Amino acid sequence: MLLPYRANKGNVIIRETCKSDWQRSHWPLSLLTLVLCETFHIKAEFVPIQVILSDTMPEQSNDYRVVVFGAGGVGKSSLVLRFVKGTFRESYIPTIEDTYRQVISCDKSICTLQITDTTGSHQFPAMQRLSITKGHAFILVYSITSKQSLEELKPIFEQICLIKGDIENIPIMLVGNKNDEVNALEVESSDGEALARRWKCAFMETSAKTNHNVKELFQELLNLEKRRTVSLQIDGKKSKQQKRAEKLKGKCVVM
Repeated sequence: MLLPYRANKGNVIIRETCKSDWQRSHWPLSLLTLVLCETFHIKAEFVPIQVILSDTMPEQSNDYRVVVFGAGGVGKSSLVLRFVKGTFRESYIPTIEDTYRQVISCDKSICTLQITDTTGSHQFPAMQRLSITKGHAFILVYSITSKQSLEELKPIFEQICLIKGDIENIPIMLVGNKNDEVNALEVESSDGEALARRWKCAFMETSAKTNHNVKELFQELLNLEKRRTVSLQIDGKKSKQQKRAEKLKGKCVVM
């Protein structure tokens, strides 16, 4: 990766150029440059980076990108890991940015669901803007045990509106996680529902720990997509329940 730079009134402007085909097909590599810029207070030439990306790395039509936002510790990574891998970890490990992929059905063909688990820190605004620009759908997570975590979603929602413009056809889900911790409740369900109505988005409460509403969260988000038909159920593949029902069909059961 080539990183030419020049001085401009005391600031270093980094401009990223992708050279290889592999780099051109993996746009998140540019996030490394943005992390360096944010960490060392270097002014990143964000708009030119977007231009370079759009010119050299064509959009993958078979990718559907979901971006997960929320404050640190609300359980973003736990939700994603529970959905993708079926696992849950008790310890909290701060995330800068992770991407997970899963095969899904899109317009009756196979495509890739790309889930970006973003940082809960405010130190990387350029990364946040790039994730919003590339995202097709958004999950905004807060913890029902922290009213502050709900407040921290408001500037993120405003940023989505600012970058995407008309969000009427963009799937957005407001999620109250950790609903198993009712003894530490700070945000009532009615508060989350009220904010979702104001933002005109969907709302759901989940628990990554108990696996409550995790799969339902992602399926409902895909159901909100109006521009194409997206589903976790791959066409041609039957669920375990469907297979079991067909197996029992026509058989007599002795009572």
